[in-house]
Amino acid sequence: MKPSDLAREHGISTQAVRNYERDGFLPPADRTPSGYRVYTKAHAAALRTFLALIPAYGHAGSGQIMSALNDGRVDHALMLIDRGHSRLLQDRETLDSVRDAIDHLTAAPVPSRSPRDSLTIGELARRLRVTPATLRNWEQAGILTPTRDPTTAYRTYQAPDIRDAELTHLLRRGGYLLDHIAGVIRQIHTAGGSEPLARALGDWHRKLTAQALAMLHAATYVSEYVKLTKEG
Repeated sequence: MKPSDLAREHGISTQAVRNYERDGFLPPADRTPSGYRVYTKAHAAALRTFLALIPAYGHAGSGQIMSALNDGRVDHALMLIDRGHSRLLQDRETLDSVRDAIDHLTAAPVPSRSPRDSLTIGELARRLRVTPATLRNWEQAGILTPTRDPTTAYRTYQAPDIRDAELTHLLRRGGYLLDHIAGVIRQIHTAGGSEPLARALGDWHRKLTAQALAMLHAATYVSEYVKLTKEG
């Protein structure tokens, strides 16, 4: 087969096929005496496998998997696939944790222990059963942004800060790192309310489902390609 034969099947350019070969996503092609590339059914299978992997593992991740397969490093390719599944599982667990936390926080209004409708760092620490140093660490990570009392310059936590702190506490108990939690908090703030947040979580869930289905689809191609290369 010529590069155009592979390109036509998938609606891509012949240059893309050459680039995939150059980058190791396809095995090296033989050349005719005049220098033209000659592709076989193994190259066609490699291209189908690579394109099937992209929705599941992204372009870069799929390229790493294909490069490993084409180098005969099947165990390394399988490890990369396992990592992708592990990340997907973590994302699913994070989504469930965020949903549970949001349901918990929106169902229970934050009681205030002061007439100012705010809490000091000590009051919030006692509420969550953490240390004030922990709250300062969350602030350093960009998760909490307490205001300062204009007279004393002490930190004061308003209702939104308290909700963020409670959500952070729940996610930390679930084993999530601060930089990951900071991203979740930013997403919640960007959503701008319960309805947009519900839509954002729904979109996130649909993306994770689509990725999981793409992984199942890609697994068939990977299995067939490994079998073909072993036979070859």
